[in-house]
Amino acid sequence: MKKIEAIIQPDKLDKIKEALVGMDIKGMTISEVRGFGRQEGKVEIFRGAKYKIDFLPKIKIEIICKTDACDKIIETIIENARTGEIGDGKIFILPIEETIRIRTGEKGEIAI
Repeated sequence: MKKIEAIIQPDKLDKIKEALVGMDIKGMTISEVRGFGRQEGKVEIFRGAKYKIDFLPKIKIEIICKTDACDKIIETIIENARTGEIGDGKIFILPIEETIRIRTGEKGEIAI
């Protein structure tokens, strides 16, 4: 099993969610996060004063999946999140040792 963590631009969430649901992904967790990378924030003007925003709003998608589904999920996220500009985001893949469904006690891939 794998855990996919994708940090994306907020306006790409609906498009990615629709594509993943169309792939029969059973569940995901979404968090509103803030951060910066090479984008290094931005400067905005409010009532004539300049303000630097260091941490930009992003969305973090977390999906636990079977190892054989991982590549297709990653491709789908990339296809729907890519603009070609700095700030498109990152994807991290982590191994999952065990999954347990609390309600039934089921373990392993069946608990996903």
